[in-house]
Amino acid sequence: MQKTFKIAVLASTKGTDLQAIIDEIKAGTLPVELACVITNKECYALERARAQGYEAFYLNPKDKTREEFDKEMAKILDEHQVDLIVLVGYMRILSEWFVHHFPRKIINVHPALIPKYCGKSFYDASVHEAVLANHDKETGMTIHFVDELCDHGEIIVQKKCEVKPDDTPDTLKDRVQALEKKWYPEVIRMFANGERRQKAEGMRHRS
Repeated sequence: MQKTFKIAVLASTKGTDLQAIIDEIKAGTLPVELACVITNKECYALERARAQGYEAFYLNPKDKTREEFDKEMAKILDEHQVDLIVLVGYMRILSEWFVHHFPRKIINVHPALIPKYCGKSFYDASVHEAVLANHDKETGMTIHFVDELCDHGEIIVQKKCEVKPDDTPDTLKDRVQALEKKWYPEVIRMFANGERRQKAEGMRHRS
């Protein structure tokens, strides 16, 4: 009997991409088990997961070092025998210990075309504000492996969208999030099917 591919989601915000993942799981188009959701804030992603029947944990990072907090997360992830860790608006930098504990098992989506607008200073609205301030003609999203540096790991997939003359940070965010909601489940499906890099190379050339 084939082992079920298990994922976990780490989140800090609303969990919009989490919902896209859940929708595909429930529709039967994403052949994975969402083993758990872990948050470092009492955010809507936590409520969203629990309301739909998924196990979800809030871990309070107060008075803990980054590594202490990450070891607490890792204990839960190891107990759930997770195959892939998916970051969805997760607003903490992972420790070197955590990244080494789960080598090439952590992926993240960033709302820009890395290496543009990435790193500690660029997240959420600040990314889209920078795109507009620099009069860029296109933007997009990047799904990448997570390493010890912020927004630095090997790129799996990038997808672009137009920046329109009348765009605001909110309208641009909506367009980028539409790409995230489409392609994040697709990348997870690639891992679940064991296709990884071969499929990713083909995905680079699809719209």
